[in-house]
Amino acid sequence: MQRYKGIIAYDGSGYSGYQIQINGKTVQEVLEKALKKMHKGIEIKTVSSGRTDAGVHAYGQVFHFDSPLILSSDRWVNAMNGLLPTDVALQSVEKVSQDFHARYDVEGKTYKYFLYTGKIRNPFERNFTSYYPYKLNIDRIREAAPYFVGTHDFTSFCSAKTTKENKIRTISILDIEERENKIIFTFTGNGFLYNMVRIIVGTLLHVGNGKIDPEDIPAIFAAHDRQRAGKTAPAEGLYLWEVYYK
Repeated sequence: MQRYKGIIAYDGSGYSGYQIQINGKTVQEVLEKALKKMHKGIEIKTVSSGRTDAGVHAYGQVFHFDSPLILSSDRWVNAMNGLLPTDVALQSVEKVSQDFHARYDVEGKTYKYFLYTGKIRNPFERNFTSYYPYKLNIDRIREAAPYFVGTHDFTSFCSAKTTKENKIRTISILDIEERENKIIFTFTGNGFLYNMVRIIVGTLLHVGNGKIDPEDIPAIFAAHDRQRAGKTAPAEGLYLWEVYYK
């Protein structure tokens, strides 16, 4: 059996998240159905770099699988994309060693969050950006952002539903870019907790609209209390952008 590393992009709008579950269509489900067809009815299990929630998108989700087929990257991509739905696209496939693990070998990830700030909502952006038509002070947001960079206990900035006991994570980059009618948040770190990016974005929006002061961020960290942070930003603005390995 040959182990392969694949990268897929997907529009998460029509899915109940990445990981297979009892109720609701998932990205992993359609991916493994396509692999099953390629393998003449034999089930091929995949392991991803991590799950994404319902409505969340991916530009560079990584997964691995084992297969008896020995195909070039182009043949894998062409065959799989002929079987996958149009909202999921295999970007690349490469042979890797048998000890490669898409989840356990991850050294870091980049997420991007897209916010649409036009006065009139854009119906063509509704599934791919979060709509926020209210006044924001971007300078206050930029003043608060550096407090999140570095190694911290992110208990206040993750969902109470998280199963991870260790909530210490390192964010190495938090970049904020303004484009016409858009604000793009870029997060790079060694790992992210459940809803962590969306809660940080929601907190920064509260900073931008005056509900939280930038200098309040350290106290929110110290409180270890989810209720002290801002609301969880909507799923449609979030993208898993890139996954890093050794």
